[in-house]
Amino acid sequence: MGDQQTERANGPAAFDTAKLTDLARTLRRDVLKMTTEAGSGHPSSSFSIVEIMATLYFGGILQYDPKNPGWPERDRFILSKGHAAPILYAILAEAGYFPKGELMTLRKYGSPLEGHPNMRRLPGVEASTGSLGQGLSIGLGQALAARSSDRLYNVYVVTGDGELEEGQIWEAAMAAANLKAGNLIAIVDNNKFQQTTAVANLTDPSKYPEKWRAFGWKTVEINGHDLNEVHQALTEATNYTDGPFAIIAHTIKGKGLHFMEIDYTWHGRAVPKNQLAAALEEIG
Repeated sequence: MGDQQTERANGPAAFDTAKLTDLARTLRRDVLKMTTEAGSGHPSSSFSIVEIMATLYFGGILQYDPKNPGWPERDRFILSKGHAAPILYAILAEAGYFPKGELMTLRKYGSPLEGHPNMRRLPGVEASTGSLGQGLSIGLGQALAARSSDRLYNVYVVTGDGELEEGQIWEAAMAAANLKAGNLIAIVDNNKFQQTTAVANLTDPSKYPEKWRAFGWKTVEINGHDLNEVHQALTEATNYTDGPFAIIAHTIKGKGLHFMEIDYTWHGRAVPKNQLAAALEEIG
C-alpha cells in the first residue's frame, strides 16, 4: 500500500498563500457570525486551527468530493476536539457540502449543525465527536480499514492539547505505531489553554514532541498560523508511509481577535451582538 499511496494526486487544489490568507479571514468571520447568532459555541478554539483547516481543504492536501461525500477513495478528516465544530462547518460550507446560508442555523433546533459534529446529519463529517479523546482511535480504525480494503486514502485527526490528557489518545498512538499505520496523521492544536486553565498547570506541553516520538511516531513541530509551515508539514506527512505522523502545531487560542488571544475564558463564549461589528472589523 505504501508504494501505491505515493502515486496519489495530492488534493483538489494547488497551494496559494494569498488565497489561503484571504480564506482564513473569511473563515474567521463566518465562525464569528454563526456563534454570535447562536449565542453560544467555541470561537476561540475554532480560531486556533483556521490556517490548518484552510490548508487541509484548499491547499492541495485533502482529496474529497462534496458532490459525492461517500466517495470510497476520499481522505478522511476527523475533528477530535469536536467543540471546535464551527470551523469544521465553515470549511465544509466553503467546500460546497451545503449552502453557506445554513451556517447561521448553528445550534438551532432542528439544524444539522449541532454543537458537536454529527456524522449522521451532515455530509462531510466523518466522525461524531465531542467526548474528548476518541478521535484518534476512530482515525486509526479508518486508517486500518483503508489497508484491509486496499484503498489509498489518508486519515487526518486534529486533537486539542488539553485533550492529550485523555489516556485513550495514547492507547491509540501506541497501537498505530505498532501497526505501522502509514496513512494516519495526527495534528495537535497546541494552543496552550483548555476550558478552565492553562494546559501547563496539568501537564507539560513542551514534552509533547518527545512523547509522540517515544510512542513511535514521526513528529515535527510547526507554527500553526504560518501557512507555509503548515503546508510543508502536511505535505511531508501525506507522503510519509513508514508509520504514523504527528504534527505539533503551536497556535494561539482566539487567534485573530486580541481580546480572545489574551483571555482563555472565551473558550465556550460567543461574542455578544453589540461587539460583533468591532470584532469583524478587527478580523478585516
